[in-house]
Amino acid sequence: MKKIYLAFLWHNHQPIYKNPSTGIYELPWVRLHACKDYFDTAAILDEFPKIRANFNLVPSLMIQLDEYAKGIARDKYMDMTLKKAAELSLDEKVFILHNFFMANWETMIFPYPRYKNLLEKRGKHISIDDLKRIQSYFRIQDMLDLQVWFNLSWMDPYWRENDELVSSLYKKGENFTEEDKKALIDKQLSICGLIINKYKELQDKGQIEVSVTPFYHPILPLLLDTNNARISNSNTALPKNRFQHRKDAQVQIQKAVNYYKEKFGNPPKGMWPSEGSVSEDLIPLLTEAEIKWIATDEEILFHSLTENGGRNKLFRPYKIDIFNSDLNIVFRDHALSDAIGFIYSKWDPKFAVKDFINKVHSIRMSLENSVENNLISVILDGENCWEYYSNDGWDFLRCLYQTISDDPLIETVTISQYIQENPPTEKLKRLWPGSWINANYDIWIGHPEDNTAWDYLNETRLFLTDYVLNNPEKENSKEVLSAWENIYIAEGSDWNWWYGDDHSSGNDEIFDYLFRQYLINVYELLKLKAPDYLFKSIKGIARKTPTLEPIDLISPTIDGKVTNYFEWHSAGYYQVGHSGGSMHQVETLLKELYYGFDLKNIYLRLDFHAPILAVIENLSFKIIFFIPEKTETVLSFTADGNIKEFYITTPLGKEDLSTAKAKKIIELAVPIENLKLSQDNNTIEFNVVILKNGSEIERWPYQSSIIMPKPSENISLKTWAT
Repeated sequence: MKKIYLAFLWHNHQPIYKNPSTGIYELPWVRLHACKDYFDTAAILDEFPKIRANFNLVPSLMIQLDEYAKGIARDKYMDMTLKKAAELSLDEKVFILHNFFMANWETMIFPYPRYKNLLEKRGKHISIDDLKRIQSYFRIQDMLDLQVWFNLSWMDPYWRENDELVSSLYKKGENFTEEDKKALIDKQLSICGLIINKYKELQDKGQIEVSVTPFYHPILPLLLDTNNARISNSNTALPKNRFQHRKDAQVQIQKAVNYYKEKFGNPPKGMWPSEGSVSEDLIPLLTEAEIKWIATDEEILFHSLTENGGRNKLFRPYKIDIFNSDLNIVFRDHALSDAIGFIYSKWDPKFAVKDFINKVHSIRMSLENSVENNLISVILDGENCWEYYSNDGWDFLRCLYQTISDDPLIETVTISQYIQENPPTEKLKRLWPGSWINANYDIWIGHPEDNTAWDYLNETRLFLTDYVLNNPEKENSKEVLSAWENIYIAEGSDWNWWYGDDHSSGNDEIFDYLFRQYLINVYELLKLKAPDYLFKSIKGIARKTPTLEPIDLISPTIDGKVTNYFEWHSAGYYQVGHSGGSMHQVETLLKELYYGFDLKNIYLRLDFHAPILAVIENLSFKIIFFIPEKTETVLSFTADGNIKEFYITTPLGKEDLSTAKAKKIIELAVPIENLKLSQDNNTIEFNVVILKNGSEIERWPYQSSIIMPKPSENISLKTWAT
C-alpha cells in the first residue's frame, strides 16, 4: 500500500514586550513559554529518532530569548517574583494576587494542592478593590509560595523529569524559601539560553528543519499595500490613508534572513509568512531573499486554483509560476491542524491520537490512485495550545510520535527534504491574497481600532521620512536608526490582533500601550514632542461586544426553524469566532448562538455553518451552568431531529426535559423551575458545549460565559440592555 508523508510545522512566536521608555518587559510570556514550550517540544524528539519535524522561529522571539539568557531582559513579573515576600508593598501584593494566577487553571493550578489553595483563598472572580482588602489575609509565606508557584507551574514536565532543582521544588510543594525562588528564576534564564542551540543541534543532524518569519512578524501584504485587503474582501473598510511601503517589507524579510544566518550558520530555506499572509506582490521579495518555500492555509490554495480540483489538490507542493519565481509553496490542512490546536486537549490522549491517525489514513486511502507521493501539512501554534492539555501535552505527543514511528504507511518529513525528493509538478498561475484565517486580512484591518492603528503608524512613518529628508546629515545617526527600528516593531501583527472585536485577552491595554509607546518613542528619540493623540488609548474606539444582550422577553416556537423574523428578534446574540484568545479557531460547527427567556423558560437557538441533520446523530450538546452551580443539561437527537435524550442534572438529582427540536437550526427550552435557583441567584451564567461521539470539540463563548439576569416580573429588560 502507498505511503503518505506528513509534515508537522510548529510555529513559535512572541511580539516585542520591551517598553522602549523603561527597557523593562511588560509581559513575561517569552520567559515562561521558554520553560514550558520552546525547549521541550524540540527535545522530545530525542526519544523518537524516526520522527522528522519542522519548527518556525520568529526573530522577535529569538532576540528576547537571547536578552533573557544574557541577563539583559527584565520583566515586571520577574521583578515581583524576586522581591522579598516580607518587603512587598500593598500595591505589589495586589499586583501579585491579580496576575500570578495567569495560567490555565484546570491544568496548571488545580493539580497542585498548594497553588489551588492559594487561588481559593484569593477568590476566583474578584476586583482590584477586593484585592486591596484580601491581601491582608495573605501571610508572608503565602505570598512567597505564590511567587514560586506562578513560575513553577510554567516549568514543563521535561524539567520535572530531567532537572534536580525543578523536581525537588515540585516535590516540596510549599513552604518555599527566598533561596528556592532565586534558584528557580536563575534556572529559567539558563533555559532561555539553551533553546536556539537545541534547535541548531537537531537541524544539523537532519531531524528537524527550522524556518523563519519576517523579523517583527508583520502582515507583509498590508505593508506592501493596505489596499490588498480589498482584493480578498471587497467590503473591508480601509484606513483613511493608504499604507504602501515595499521597502519596509523588504527590510523585515532581509533582517530575518540575516539574523537566522547569525544563529544557525546557514540561510533559511523556508519561511512561514506572518499568519500565513501571502499576496502576489510579495513573491519577488521572497525570491530576492532566496527563500525556497513558504506555507499558508488550504483556503488560499482553493481560491488560487483556476479550476476546482477537489480537496485532494491540497496534498502536494506547488511551484509559484508568477514573476519568474522558483518559489515552492505548501498548504496546511486546517482541520487536522485545528484538531491538535483546539479539540484534542479535551480528549483522552490515546483516543485523540487514534482519531488523528484515522484521519491521516483516510486521506492516504483517498489518494491511493495518485501518481505522486502525497504530503499532509499540519501547521499550528507551537506554544499556546499545550497549556490546555494535561501534562502540557506530553502524553499526547509521546503517543502520537510513537504511533507514527510504528506505522509503516506514515512517514514524517522536513519540508525541504520532501520538496527536494518530490519536486512540484503543478504550477500556480495566481496566488490569492489572504491569511490562514478566512483567506483574508480582516483580523488586522477594517475595524475602526485596526484602521486607527494603521493611520497612526502611517503618520509616524511619514514624520520620520520627512525628518530624514530635512536632516540628511542625520540619516545614519544612532537616533534615526533606532527610530526606524521602532517603526518596524510597530508594524508587527500582534498589536492589531488584539484591536477590534475579534480577540481579547487580559492584557489588551498593555498591547495597546506598547504599540503607541513605540510610535511615541520615534519622536522622543529625535527630541521632539509626540502628537497628543498617541497618548490616548486606541482600545475602545467604536468597540463592539461579541455578545448582544436580550432587550425583551421572548417566547419562540420550538420547531427547529425560524418560524418568523420576530420570534428571536429581542434575544441575546453571540457570534462564534469572536472573543478568541491568542489562537484563532477556523473550523467550527456552530455559527451563531441566540439566547433569551420569558418568565417560565430559558430559550436557546443554535445556528450552524452547514446542514446540521447530516451529522447530528454523532453529536450531543450540553449547557454547562456556572450559576446555578453543578447544573447542566444534556441533549442529543435522532437523525430526523427529534429528541433522543434531554435531561437536566442539579445537586438535587436528574430530571427529564421535553422541549427541543433540530431541523435547519436547533431550538430548545429549559424550564426555569428545573434550574432550582436559590434566593441568592440574581443571575444565570452558562456556556454551550458540543460533543462528538462523547468528546468535546467546541465550547462557546470562548474562554468566557453568557450572563443574564434571573427572570422575574419586576425586571425591565430595556433598562439593563446595552
